[in-house]
Amino acid sequence: MLTETQPEASPRQVALSAEGLTKVYRMGEVSVHALRGVDLDLFPGEFVVLLGPSGSGKSTLLNILGGLDAPTEGSLRYKDRTLSSATDRALTAYRRRHVGFVFQFYNLIPSLTAEENVALVTAIAEDPMEPRAALELVGLGDRWSHFPSQLSGGEQQRVAIARAISKRPSILLCDEPTGALDIGTGILVLEALQRANRETGTLTLVITHNQAIADMADRVLSIADGKLVADRRNSERKAPRDLVW
Repeated sequence: MLTETQPEASPRQVALSAEGLTKVYRMGEVSVHALRGVDLDLFPGEFVVLLGPSGSGKSTLLNILGGLDAPTEGSLRYKDRTLSSATDRALTAYRRRHVGFVFQFYNLIPSLTAEENVALVTAIAEDPMEPRAALELVGLGDRWSHFPSQLSGGEQQRVAIARAISKRPSILLCDEPTGALDIGTGILVLEALQRANRETGTLTLVITHNQAIADMADRVLSIADGKLVADRRNSERKAPRDLVW
């Protein structure tokens, strides 16, 4: 049961809808319950922060929402499509066409420039941005020709964000995107995410253990022991530079 009042239903079409999502990992005779009956609706254009400590199930939930993993039980829908029973081929198409991922580690190819790293995605997307336009959106328009070794950690993460948004995804899923960064650099990364959310209208879900980041969200979810325990909306969103870390 949620400990806080759930937000009123939105008249907008739901982007992602989960009902009873359960994930059990079995290792020999031991069963580990990573998710325990999660119900969740996410809407287009929202900036959502999912808070939870290590082992709470937040990464498992993100992986299922992104089509990287399948639930043991429960249903997941993207608009009018059922994903929880989809084939591997259908999930691959869903990830390719509709989902962008940003992880804690940047996963850039060292031998490619920033522009070329972004172009890896735009080359296979249906309606991509120009790579330099995506880099401009995250504040790196003048760094397109630099290699990862010539960029700071925060700049590399912003290249990763540009790569993720360059295919114009409906959903952007971010797993601890500031986890490896200092406060000042993390703020720059959060500003890039905020700008991308505002200018592209992409549903953005950021999972983190950092409570401060919640203040910049439209909506804050809290997860513990595989269950959603709180769902609230912020009356006002703070700018990343106004967050108290």
